Amino acid sequence: MNFQPLGKRVLVKRVEEATTTMSGIIIPDNAKEKPSRGEVVAVSKKVTQLKNGDSVLFGKYAGSEVSFDGTKYIVLEVKDIFGIIG
Repeated sequence: MNFQPLGKRVLVKRVEEATTTMSGIIIPDNAKEKPSRGEVVAVSKKVTQLKNGDSVLFGKYAGSEVSFDGTKYIVLEVKDIFGIIG
């Protein structure tokens, strides 16, 4: 995949949440919330504070979902990213 975000945007791959709780209860797909955590895959040339591979937190309803080669990603504006997970 070759995708270059424009403006102050980044391409993020969502990190899936666990499917069971700590006590072993299985969470059905329709009860899961979309995670607000992901890994940066591509960065616009205007974005200097993020790089590929960074783990980030972002707003639950932020960005636009896109799909490349059967893999889902989300295009986010930098202002929608809360921070980098260290």
